[in-house]
Amino acid sequence: MDIKAMLAREFEVQPEIVGRIVTLIDEGNTIPFIARYRKEQTGAMDDQKLRELSERLDYLRGLDKRRAQIEASLLEQDKLDDALKAKLAAAEMLSELEDIYRPYRPKRRTRAMIAKEKGVEPLADAIWAQRRGDDPRALAEAYVKEDVPDADTALALAGDILAERISDDASIRAALRAYVHRTGVLRSVQAKEGDNVYQQYADYREPVMRAAGHRVLALNRGEREEWLKVSVEVEEEGALQIIRRAVVRPESACCDIVRAAAQDAWERLIAPSLEREIRAELTDKANEGAIAVFGQNLRQLLMQPPIRGKVTLGVDPGFRTGCKLAVVDENGRVLETGVGHFTLPGANLEKAKQQVLAMMRRHHVTAVAIGNGTASRESERFIADLLSEVPGAAYTIVSEAGASVYSASKLGAKEFPDYDVSLRSAVSIARRMQDPLAELVKIDPKAIGVGQYQHDLKQAQLESTLSGVVQSCVSSVGVDVESASASLLTHVAGIGEKLAENIVAYRDENGIATRAQLKKVPKLGPKAFEQCAGFLRVHGTNPLDATAVHPESYAAAKALLDELGYEMKALEHGGILGITEKADAYGIEKLAKKLDVGEMTLRDILSELEKPGRDPREALPPSVLRTDVLELSDLKPGMELTGTVRNVIDFGAFVDIGVHQDGLVHISRMSDHFIRHPAEVVRVGDVVTVYVVSVDEKKKRIALSMVKEKA
Repeated sequence: MDIKAMLAREFEVQPEIVGRIVTLIDEGNTIPFIARYRKEQTGAMDDQKLRELSERLDYLRGLDKRRAQIEASLLEQDKLDDALKAKLAAAEMLSELEDIYRPYRPKRRTRAMIAKEKGVEPLADAIWAQRRGDDPRALAEAYVKEDVPDADTALALAGDILAERISDDASIRAALRAYVHRTGVLRSVQAKEGDNVYQQYADYREPVMRAAGHRVLALNRGEREEWLKVSVEVEEEGALQIIRRAVVRPESACCDIVRAAAQDAWERLIAPSLEREIRAELTDKANEGAIAVFGQNLRQLLMQPPIRGKVTLGVDPGFRTGCKLAVVDENGRVLETGVGHFTLPGANLEKAKQQVLAMMRRHHVTAVAIGNGTASRESERFIADLLSEVPGAAYTIVSEAGASVYSASKLGAKEFPDYDVSLRSAVSIARRMQDPLAELVKIDPKAIGVGQYQHDLKQAQLESTLSGVVQSCVSSVGVDVESASASLLTHVAGIGEKLAENIVAYRDENGIATRAQLKKVPKLGPKAFEQCAGFLRVHGTNPLDATAVHPESYAAAKALLDELGYEMKALEHGGILGITEKADAYGIEKLAKKLDVGEMTLRDILSELEKPGRDPREALPPSVLRTDVLELSDLKPGMELTGTVRNVIDFGAFVDIGVHQDGLVHISRMSDHFIRHPAEVVRVGDVVTVYVVSVDEKKKRIALSMVKEKA
């Protein structure tokens, strides 16, 4: 199998580009590095596509490895002829390979094996031939002996051999698999009595070919928890016709036995096997879809714009033990911590108010970040009431997801050894408002809660996808080496946990004034430096060190400045406005040739020189800061509100509209035209206008719409 040709076809790119990408991957280059600094070689393929290509490359290489294993097994069995080898070479999916190998694969003791041991395989061959003049009973009489007492037994044993032969036929299985995909129905029924969340699936049918991933995962979970029985229903007669057309010759007296063997093969061997395969395929597809949505949501959450320049009060709400408070400065340094009691009935609100106001005034707090967990509603009401006495201050609700995980982690204990777990959580809540990316990378992505059925998904695949997303986000934003935590540095392309610790230790002891100085960090060799340098920012003696220009392009950048009549120190004043237009006037192609760089690389250098160290998050809408509070009872159908998208799932999106309980915008209410997935319209962190459709105060459910109903 020509893997590169297949990748070129699937990804619709030129074979030579695929060849260069594969070479770059095999040389140990990271995906962010390839995407950013090897655009000429990749045709400017973005990091997401590169990651997909890399994963597909791994799959195809795994397929080739399995093909080689099968060929070795067949060779050992002396069964590998040219025809079989050609079939194996043509297989492009693992299921195809396994179907071809099925007749030769070592099996547990089967009914067909027992029949063969009794010497009736020649009888099975004679019946299979279905010659016109053959009488099956007469043929069977020749096989009657001590362990085959009569002709009926001989025919039954021959039927077992034929059933397995039919079941092992790769072409028949392929046709039946396609038939089940085309006509099969995913079916679920209630397995036991009792209240549960799977009532909508108590008597449920959905065509296999249209089975939605989130419903497949819900059915799987319901089955695992023994509330549901799930199966794949197929019209049996259609399946039998496919088999009969392949194996039965109606003009033969033996055809009835072959027809009976076909039915036995379907009912006993093929149908159960195909049901398992189809269920597994649906689950794999649902896994891939859910993991993709999880990754998209995580990317959008991490890439939310930071709210910079604000001294922030973080509030970790609670009832019995009070609300933990932490004030952090503009850079996230902790200034003061405390505990406020203002959520329980009977609390001395005036005393708590004076305590919080004193903290805010003492440190000139202008923003309050409130966690959205238990007692968030009560905390929000209290904070909103006292903000009238703090001019210019506002609050926002911050997702607590993962805050407790971080607080109880070794990293949390290392950062704040003198604080208890709950106070660390308050600090994390404040910091994740100031810079979501820098704070959220400290938490296992699976604990952040921006997906569906995460515990039901393939954990290794989920882990790989999410870690790739984190690395991509950190690398695209860039990291200031002078202040970055080891946990943040860990996610930079080319840097692992140990190397991140080495960088921090070296920085704390020696300081880092240039990117070149990073080469002195223990264990940071030439390859690691090549991969990570462009994503690390150093505000020192060389202005280029604070940009995304890679050190390998410094000479080209300096030559570019000289050619266009600029000095390097111009970068120190916020960039060189108009340099791109001047380069366009000069001629990009001409300039690229003179500087001996690719045109795409030149464009990237110009972009960085015009706006050094640009943060891609700045172009996104900022979080909503509030000064008032709404109650669930305040909501009325038709009311127009502004909210922030908290989670995007297959059937809609949850939007925070300031009432603690997120509202659901169903996919059918997200656009006035058809969309296949909510991600086509919204993403996590988007600020959107929504309209209240209905409110169920008892169940605390809010239905929202992004489409205003016509009067």
